[in-house]
Amino acid sequence: MANIGYMRVSTTQQHTDRQLAGVTLDKIFEDKASGKNTQRPQFEAMMNYIREGDVLHVHSIDRLCRNTADLLATVEQLTARGVVVQFYKEDFKTGKNSPAGNMMLTVLAAVAQMERETMLERQREGYEAAKTAGRITGRGKGRAIDREAIKAELAAGKTIRAIAQSHNVSTRTVMNIKAEA
Repeated sequence: MANIGYMRVSTTQQHTDRQLAGVTLDKIFEDKASGKNTQRPQFEAMMNYIREGDVLHVHSIDRLCRNTADLLATVEQLTARGVVVQFYKEDFKTGKNSPAGNMMLTVLAAVAQMERETMLERQREGYEAAKTAGRITGRGKGRAIDREAIKAELAAGKTIRAIAQSHNVSTRTVMNIKAEA
């Protein structure tokens, strides 16, 4: 029996320091990738490594999988292999001898997915409201960009790179303005 830890953060700028702090582990698998699916290098390595009798320690259900179907399939696969999954934030275990933990997983996975979808919906609504209010106009279309000056410099034969540097914009922005002309 081994104590295996799985930790995940969504970006390389984030840290796993707080996840599983103080838990004694024999082996740790750590991903810096989105949890939207299970195609993650360390997740796949952990699934190949873990054996019957092992305990998989995970900070919270959303660190293992974001999607309810993926989460339930993963835990079902681990349970069938004789692995117990311990979730610390939600404070429960799953496994063959834990029907209450298995039920909790189903309920909490659905709640976590609903929470994520609600957050994304609010984010879209906020973006649309900002766009309607004129605070967001799209990439390369900001009010601060002097489009007419850029067009004049393009017509005068200045290089795209020189124009981008003088107006403090990307070369892609200058090329987009050139394509409009």
